[in-house]
Amino acid sequence: MRTPENSADLVAAEDVLLFANAAITATGQREFRSGALDQQLSLDFLHAYIRVNYRRLYAASLSLDINDHNAARIVLGLLETAGEASAEERRTEGRLIAARLARLPPQRVYRLFGEVRRAGINNRRTRAIMRDWLAARPDLGHDAVKYRSGVKTAARHVHLRCPQGAEPLAEVGAFLFRPGKLPRYEHPLLDAWRRAHYEQGAVAELPFTVAEGFAARHGMKRETFLKRAAPRMTRLERLRTHAVAQRPDVDLAAMPLTRLALYVLALPFEQRAARRTELTGALRTAARRAAGKQAGSWGRVHAVLDDSFSSSGSGQKRRRPLAVALACHHLLEVLAAPGAYRGLWTSGRGDALLVRPWGPTPLGMRVLDALEPGPGGAAPDRLVIVSDGWDNAPAGLAGEVLRVWRARLDPGRRTAVVHVNPVYDADGFDVRRLAAGVPTAGIRDAEDLPALVEIARFAEGRTGAAELHAYLDRRVALFLGERDTEKETEKETENETEKGTMS
Repeated sequence: MRTPENSADLVAAEDVLLFANAAITATGQREFRSGALDQQLSLDFLHAYIRVNYRRLYAASLSLDINDHNAARIVLGLLETAGEASAEERRTEGRLIAARLARLPPQRVYRLFGEVRRAGINNRRTRAIMRDWLAARPDLGHDAVKYRSGVKTAARHVHLRCPQGAEPLAEVGAFLFRPGKLPRYEHPLLDAWRRAHYEQGAVAELPFTVAEGFAARHGMKRETFLKRAAPRMTRLERLRTHAVAQRPDVDLAAMPLTRLALYVLALPFEQRAARRTELTGALRTAARRAAGKQAGSWGRVHAVLDDSFSSSGSGQKRRRPLAVALACHHLLEVLAAPGAYRGLWTSGRGDALLVRPWGPTPLGMRVLDALEPGPGGAAPDRLVIVSDGWDNAPAGLAGEVLRVWRARLDPGRRTAVVHVNPVYDADGFDVRRLAAGVPTAGIRDAEDLPALVEIARFAEGRTGAAELHAYLDRRVALFLGERDTEKETEKETENETEKGTMS
């Protein structure tokens, strides 16, 4: 019989795993089966519940592969309730927050700083965290042009001192708070912004999102503007503006795997078929990069991949579940031993490049097929299921198949089964599970699959709370250790970096 202490530890472990799944998958946006408000209310409750009851673990989740939306919410929650933490907790939280902010996209951080200001969080520690982050930016002049309102809000909130004179920070201060006072700027981007008001040639020197507004003001043709702006566009901006189709020299394989899968699924079937070699090669290259040293180490791998109609996602997350499944398909092919991978789509399609959201979700039938022995009569070493968990053709068959398989045919657990779910279930405060005995983890990017498989084993019930806490401690140490290494590298190359960013 479990002691009360053990029961409490198990409840805590289950709560932390539940929150981790939510923080990985949920973004507060509409999903296929739930609206944005439901998602937001469900997340609000989970964040408050975990922060109040397990503050140390709440902060430690910043070291996990959670999405940027929830990372920013955790940072805001920790800063807003700093009075509830001990001095030691605040020190650890400060290091975790700094490390996480360094990994967030700058636009997300500036948006977070705006929320900090609106919430009236203005204690000394918060200002120090914001000042340190601003000081670590490689080119604050670039940020002032591209994220002007965000930089201005942050500078006001932390009382950033912008001295008079010709110093770079003085120019940024004049640009933000005294526009038009200086006849010219030494910083090239600041001066390009000044000249772009009356000179078309300066528009192409600006970041793409800023240049778009000036191009419209000058009445520039879209094609001409895109051609001039292409050298300064990010890969994502090129994809969004269809510049890749016009510039075949763009390296698609350099895109992150899940982002590339989203791009592929957005193409019409005719383009996918016509560019089959290019697109398939790019997906496989991105998958090999994501697998890293684990390539070929998973043995025989069978996968059940959900391409049912619900994988179309929502208007805010269009085709996201299907893109995760497509990316996982290519990643699992690389992780498996050579020639030992088998991917089964719920629709029965055999051409991964031409998948589309269609039909019901017969997970049970596909799980039966996936558990069949492969060549040589050997069962798979791993069965990975990528689905939102709505098994409906017939309902509940997948869970029953897996229960009988584990109880009768594979009690020794020769085949490791894991379910990764890209969709947050707002009503259940978790991702939907297929069966109680099947470890389930939330997933947002296929690149995180190897790490999520490790987390999922804690949900199987064969490891205790102590192992979960030890795992989180290791992740925190690794997370902070990587941050410290980055800081040392930055110090060694400070002069070279500063010279490069200002040129």
